[in-house]
Amino acid sequence: MSTMISDKEGLQIAYEEAKAGFDEGGVPIGAALVSADGKLLGKGRNLRVQLGSPIHHGETSALFNTGRLPASAYKGSTMYTTLSPCDMCTGACLLYGIARVVIGENKTFLGGESYLKSRGVEVVVLEDAGCQALMDAFIEKSPELWNEDIGVEKRVYSKEQQ
Repeated sequence: MSTMISDKEGLQIAYEEAKAGFDEGGVPIGAALVSADGKLLGKGRNLRVQLGSPIHHGETSALFNTGRLPASAYKGSTMYTTLSPCDMCTGACLLYGIARVVIGENKTFLGGESYLKSRGVEVVVLEDAGCQALMDAFIEKSPELWNEDIGVEKRVYSKEQQ
């Protein structure tokens, strides 16, 4: 008998990935993909620094680690992410027909939430203090990596400039 993964548990899996990325010296953004029936399909973290990859963000890494699945496997699924998804990750969620995106926080970065909603995706922002604190610690420790990873038009440099 399988156990359904709750939103809190799904975000915790994503957070653990983000924390692992932080500990590795990378950008601490994690994600987890959960099927409609509550099973973990895959999880991942931003590996841009660790792999020298421009496309291994949290959500795309979770999809990569999910492996090749039929389109039906994504129907009704939920993507948990510690930070609001960028344009690339927003597009990946749309491409695979992910029904819900649950976001830890969107104060550090506001991604494609409006576009996801306009395309019929349910978007939930949990305003998780742990996700926010992890991003704050990363930006304080490695502002050059943060500024390199995020497009100029979307940057948030400090709380004072928000």
